[in-house]
Amino acid sequence: MDIPLLVKLTSKAWSLKILALMHSGVPGRQAPLVAATTASRSAFAASLAHLIQLGLLERNPGHGHPLRPEFRLTVQGKVIAAMAYRILEAAPDEDEFDILKRSWPVPILALTEAPCRFSAIRSGLGAITDRALSKSLGMLEEREWLRREIDVSQRTPFPTYQAVNTGKTINRAIRSSL
Repeated sequence: MDIPLLVKLTSKAWSLKILALMHSGVPGRQAPLVAATTASRSAFAASLAHLIQLGLLERNPGHGHPLRPEFRLTVQGKVIAAMAYRILEAAPDEDEFDILKRSWPVPILALTEAPCRFSAIRSGLGAITDRALSKSLGMLEEREWLRREIDVSQRTPFPTYQAVNTGKTINRAIRSSL
């Protein structure tokens, strides 16, 4: 998976869930999707518009009403929706989903298949601030989705981060869509 695309995708809270629901067969109309996501209408609308802008969803021509259109997955959207479904399947609990709907945890887990330094993760993500990365790493470590180890093999010891447990399952779900 293209990490910049993953960063863009997860920048809206409900994007992964909308894609996963459409992959699992929920109709591409607003009412069933809003009910299934439990998102507010404004947050849902922002995520839906974002998915259309990314080219993962499109209006289904000839279906739906002009004020209540029906949407379908694009070719690229089908691939990403399958990945989103596997990610949410790995973390089915509502508390776990609260972590996944934040901007940075999924892209961080995508980068930490092998032990990574803080600076490598930051450069792999692009626009993340040090504070946002630190908070996200701490949250993932607290959940035991990420393991922090101190590498003392160098003259200056430094921490490395690697996905474990549910984080490793999410990493595999992302990697399998490459």
